[in-house]
Amino acid sequence: MPSSLKDVAARAGVSVKTVSNVVNGYPFISVATRGRVEAAISELNYRPNASARRLRTGRSGLIALSVPEIDAPYFAELASHIVDAAEQRGWTVLIDKTGGERSHEQLAVAGIRSDLIDGAIASPLSITTADITAIKDTHPLVLLGEKLMRCGVDHVAVDSVAAACEVTEHLIESGGTRVAAIGMRAEDDAESTSALRVQGFRKAMTAAGRPVHEHLIATVHGYYRPDGYAAMRRLLALPDPPDAVVCFNDLLALGAIRAIHDARLRVPADVAVTGFDDIEEARFSTPRLTTIAPDKGALAEAAVDLLARQITGLPPETKPQEVLIPYRLVVRQSTLPGADTA
Repeated sequence: MPSSLKDVAARAGVSVKTVSNVVNGYPFISVATRGRVEAAISELNYRPNASARRLRTGRSGLIALSVPEIDAPYFAELASHIVDAAEQRGWTVLIDKTGGERSHEQLAVAGIRSDLIDGAIASPLSITTADITAIKDTHPLVLLGEKLMRCGVDHVAVDSVAAACEVTEHLIESGGTRVAAIGMRAEDDAESTSALRVQGFRKAMTAAGRPVHEHLIATVHGYYRPDGYAAMRRLLALPDPPDAVVCFNDLLALGAIRAIHDARLRVPADVAVTGFDDIEEARFSTPRLTTIAPDKGALAEAAVDLLARQITGLPPETKPQEVLIPYRLVVRQSTLPGADTA
């Protein structure tokens, strides 16, 4: 016979209600109690009956995560962190790839199948404030990234303006005299990540008394290695090519480094390069990449915690919440040859 809640409660020495709270992700459980219950669940190989739980609580234990791409390292790493955070609450995560298409993102933020999932976490690129307004308060939803902040929905993001400003300042302080930026997308609006990073780039340049040359802000169609490679080739072909470049994600930076090497130039001696996201590859590239490292684990925990408060009906501290996740500038060899390679 499969183990029951009563069996788990007896093994852990707690009440059935406590076991139920742990299984359903109730946050206010002591670490020691949660540990005993989870150990008992593992020992007894307890598996919640999804159908029974749905009938009893009105919840499925399933949440959705929608991201633009699942083959992009940043989103793959972020998804892994969110799955880990959700598992601590006994939830299963359904991952949906939107391709950044508005119609697909509309379905994602609407809950995909609201009769199947308890809530959704979405990282949108194309939806509008009107799209969010149409579904706001209809089901639990948390947004990731800078787009549509202050739209009346719980939101978790990194301060892209501040981060871009800091990494640009680092290039200037490291001796960059003609600093370029790779990553603006022509189709993006003023609240997009790329626009905010351009804003931070401009802010740092202006504060340092440097002119912002528009021809040194290279646009891209996507955020992959070939896009960074093509943009860097265009910059190197200019009469006054840059000696430093801020790339708006690590994949663009890795493509840019390849283009610099193919032009028989050196990184960072001829062109210093920085990225964003601190994906695993940044620590193993040649040279190792200086980058902005957001705390992806904290981002995932904050998103899942906000969603849990909505799902369980716990009173949030403020509604809606906008949580800014900490980041750090990790200096490596792509800007300083002898830098720490962490």
